[in-house]
Amino acid sequence: MAKTPVAKKATAKPAAKKATTPAKTAAKPAAKTAAAKKPVARKAAAPKAAPKATAAKPAPKPATTVTMRQLSAEMAEAHGLTKKQSEEIFSDLADRITKRLKKGERFRLNGLGTLEVRKRPARMGRNPATGESIKIKASKKVAFRVAKELKESV
Repeated sequence: MAKTPVAKKATAKPAAKKATTPAKTAAKPAAKTAAAKKPVARKAAAPKAAPKATAAKPAPKPATTVTMRQLSAEMAEAHGLTKKQSEEIFSDLADRITKRLKKGERFRLNGLGTLEVRKRPARMGRNPATGESIKIKASKKVAFRVAKELKESV
C-alpha cells in the first residue's frame, strides 16, 4: 500500500514541471501537498506500533548517586544539627578514614563493610592498540569488602 502513494507522488512532480499556465501550477501543488500528507501519516503510524511492542519490557532504572552533601543534609535534619555542622562532621570523618588507610590500617564500618589498602604487584600487560608487551609497575589500591549484613539486606 505504501508504494502506490509514492508512485502518485512521482507522477505528480513531472506534471507540475510541464504546466506552463499559472492556474494549472496553482491547482497541481494543492493536490501534491494533499498526496504528500497521506504517506507521511501512514509512515508515522507504522513506526509507532513497533516501539510499543519493545516498550512492553520495563526499562532498567539508572542508579542514582547520593553525594556527601545530600547525606549530611539528611543527617542534619534527622539529628537537629545545622547543615554546616553536619558537613564538617562528614568531611572530618573522610579525612580521618584517609589518614588511617595511609598508615596501612583497616577501617571497619559495622553493617557496611571494611576498607583496606591492598598492594598490587608489578606485572606484565599488553598495549591494546599495538599488542606490545608492557610492564605495569606495582601500586596500591583501596578495596572495600562488603559486610554479610549488607549483602543479605540488598
